[in-house]
Amino acid sequence: MRLSCLFALVLAGSSAAFAVAPAQAAMALAPHRAVYDLTLDSATDRSGITGIKGRMVYEFNGSACEGYTVKFRFVTRIDTREVSRLTDQQTTTFEEGDGKSFSFVTKSFVDQNPDREVKGTARLDGSGLKVEIDKPEPNSLDLAATQFPTQHLIELIGKALRGDTFYETTLFDGSEDADKVMTTTVIIGKHEATETTDPERPAMKTLGGDAYWPVDIAYFDLATEEGEELPEYRISFKLHENGVTRDLVMDYGDFSMTGKLVDLSLFDAPKPCSQ
Repeated sequence: MRLSCLFALVLAGSSAAFAVAPAQAAMALAPHRAVYDLTLDSATDRSGITGIKGRMVYEFNGSACEGYTVKFRFVTRIDTREVSRLTDQQTTTFEEGDGKSFSFVTKSFVDQNPDREVKGTARLDGSGLKVEIDKPEPNSLDLAATQFPTQHLIELIGKALRGDTFYETTLFDGSEDADKVMTTTVIIGKHEATETTDPERPAMKTLGGDAYWPVDIAYFDLATEEGEELPEYRISFKLHENGVTRDLVMDYGDFSMTGKLVDLSLFDAPKPCSQ
């Protein structure tokens, strides 16, 4: 499951608007720690899943000057008709502020036992994307040029601010085997006010009255070229202008789960770039 690319989101309007919006979005991204409670939304008989409960913690820090660090932990208890398992995925990434390089490490545990570790770096150059994998086995890959998660999010916010409603782009986030560039199709809904009765509003604290965009993203494997093109998964959520997301629905076809924001901590804003 590419759960880490939940927050990884890519020419309409005048060229001047396109040049300004990403920079404005980058300055607006709020360093923060968000906690979500996870529950099973639906599951088919084929999935065998009878229940999911868990918690997701997402921590974002940095700026365009110093680069962006994301720490992500996803812990779930998954019940099936035969067994119950506790899974724990821990991911740390660092993305250069210019969007040219990206490092990642993901450690996975099953029932508190080490299961897998994926570690590597990716760098954009004139010919595409060069990926160097250190773990689980050393490997080098040449992939199509793309963007990394924070630049993906910055572009999404920029397009939302301009009033765009649909676009397609690509993304590399280092998840799973770190060997794929994904195509994403993004639908952005109308900017909406947060209702006073919104169940997540208390967790938003001082941001409780902020408006948001409903967003739906479908993820496709670029390597799939034959047959009907179906997404590997879909994610929908409410996106705030500062980059905070909430009211998540993660749909993997045979099952889906929801993530409700239960706590939000805003960190100090990054210092201005030195001249």
